[in-house]
Amino acid sequence: MPDLSAWSTGRLLTTAARLVEQSWNQRLAELDVTHAGFTALAVLAGHGPLRQAQLAELVHVQAQTIGKTLNRLETRGHIERTRGDDDRRSQTVRITDKGRETLEKGRDIERTLVSDEALLSPELRSHLRAAIEELAQPQRAANARGNLRAVEQPESYNPASS
Repeated sequence: MPDLSAWSTGRLLTTAARLVEQSWNQRLAELDVTHAGFTALAVLAGHGPLRQAQLAELVHVQAQTIGKTLNRLETRGHIERTRGDDDRRSQTVRITDKGRETLEKGRDIERTLVSDEALLSPELRSHLRAAIEELAQPQRAANARGNLRAVEQPESYNPASS
């Protein structure tokens, strides 16, 4: 094992996240869902139907990135997508009964995924929540700026041609 004491905080967080993601995906494979899919199902269950772009923002990925996850969930019957009446380009995503079932089974897995007492300490959880909130602030600001630019620019605006 490398000398972790020399690693930056960002590298430590990234590596820890990657290791947890791998564990998640191994355990969730029995449900035929990925960690990204599980996360999307959890957000949909908590928030109700959402537009695809809203869902992407809530799970902290690009709208294009969530599309692949949603395709997989839809193919397996975990979600339904419908076109919006007011904007035919946007899609509303909702969780199905099968998706709720899968989510509950995934939550059972979640409860047993990290069982080491050191990793379950309230102190560590508090520090992780604070780190996530701190790291999410610049992303929220960037999203707000991006949304403002989209409103200010005409539909034909193409920043690549500027």
